[in-house]
Amino acid sequence: MTKNPERIEGQEAVGALRIPHIDQGAKPKETSRLTATHWELFAAFSRISLSSFGGAIFWARRELVERRRWLAEREFVDIFTLGQLLPGPNVLNLTVIVGHRFAGWSGALAAVAGFLGWPCLVVIGMGMLYQRYGALPNVQHALAGMSSVAAGLLLATVIKLASVLPRHWRPWLFGLVAFAGVGIMRWPLFWVIGALAPGAIFFAWKERD
Repeated sequence: MTKNPERIEGQEAVGALRIPHIDQGAKPKETSRLTATHWELFAAFSRISLSSFGGAIFWARRELVERRRWLAEREFVDIFTLGQLLPGPNVLNLTVIVGHRFAGWSGALAAVAGFLGWPCLVVIGMGMLYQRYGALPNVQHALAGMSSVAAGLLLATVIKLASVLPRHWRPWLFGLVAFAGVGIMRWPLFWVIGALAPGAIFFAWKERD
């Protein structure tokens, strides 16, 4: 005569196997939201500013997207675009937005302190050295070489950012028109953006629908 299988709380017995009992009403655990401490924000933007020879946007993308993975490619492009449209330096605007996103206004202050603190000291020191040795031919050649490196870094950043644009002709058309208006025709940026932004927003909204 066989005995009834034992029944253990939280488990169901089927033959010789015990199957965990699953509560159908249980809710899945909420995924934790990505956060960053004030020190992490200060350290990240200090690293960006101290590496930013030739332009900060290249190093900001590498630090925030590739190294720390705080932002996705598309998020970085969106935040950078917003910082470009707002008054003030675009990378400083990005610094404030990212710091505020992860740790509020105190996080924004920590990020700005890291981004601006070290460059102030470096620029003061470099300014003193340039005032004394800037007229030397070797220094002039070095500065000319650094300008070529800066142009290369800027071009690499443009290619990386353009890779996340939608595969349609309209974004490229707006980009080319903006480049022609500001870079070639020397029209004011405010007027070029004011003229192109309504059309770009309309087509983006229409494609999303």
